Amino acid sequence: MNLLALDSRWQRLNDPTYACKCCGRSFGGLVDMGFGQPDCWPHGALTDGDTLTVGDDVLTADLCVFDDLRFVHCVVPLPIRGSDEVFLFGVWASLSLEDFKAYVLDATGEKTGFAGAAAWLMNDLPLFENDEPLECSLKPAESDAERPRLMATSGPLAQAQAEGISFDQLLEIYAACGEDLRPHLMG
Repeated sequence: MNLLALDSRWQRLNDPTYACKCCGRSFGGLVDMGFGQPDCWPHGALTDGDTLTVGDDVLTADLCVFDDLRFVHCVVPLPIRGSDEVFLFGVWASLSLEDFKAYVLDATGEKTGFAGAAAWLMNDLPLFENDEPLECSLKPAESDAERPRLMATSGPLAQAQAEGISFDQLLEIYAACGEDLRPHLMG
């Protein structure tokens, strides 16, 4: 049984027919959040479908090259305790040059057998901020329609990925990302 089914806020979040009394907003389920570029990218945001090139630095929706660093756009899965749902946080991971090349070749159809690699989380996640990049493991996407998964190897983020986060923690993440849903779910 989905224990969150008893929480009226969870019910409202997942009911597409629910309309907030103050603004009429409805939701219909979890909303994944993400970052458009690694935190260290200094050249501004990417516009939809474009490639941003500044000198030798390049940012696309999937890949980024900045100075000597190579990044892959991936997701941090965070299970929601009490439900079967998983919140996906779109983040950027730094890879070694060798692993980046293998990933790119595999993603473009030259199947290299990319089985994953050591990586570093390059965005500060609300509730999981770090002073330095967090060591992780990049796992290949399960299908062509998905991004690769980034799994923390230790610390609070690894614990949250293993045990899940509470619905209240998810609402805190939304609020920290500028989407405070709490007032709209109060009924």
